[in-house]
Amino acid sequence: MTGAGEEWPSEGLGVVGADSGLWVSGVDYLAGWRDARKAADRLNRALLGAGLCLSDVRAVASTDESARGVVRFAGRPDTVDRLARLLESIADGGGGAP
Repeated sequence: MTGAGEEWPSEGLGVVGADSGLWVSGVDYLAGWRDARKAADRLNRALLGAGLCLSDVRAVASTDESARGVVRFAGRPDTVDRLARLLESIADGGGGAP
């Protein structure tokens, strides 16, 4: 869901990808990215299940400078606000997970 094709670093809502920073030779960035991809895909499925469109909000897999997986969240302000209200309503009702 987050994109796995040849253009995966630059897919999504204009999120900067792998070619934006300095890469250190011999560091396994893909292992961290794979972990992040799994988490991002899960979050994206949850977003779809909540009725949100991935063209408006999505999780994107990435890595940091230490090769750790990072999930970045990008979205249009109105959709992020809608998601925040949904999460707040779950938290206020006591139905959310810790």
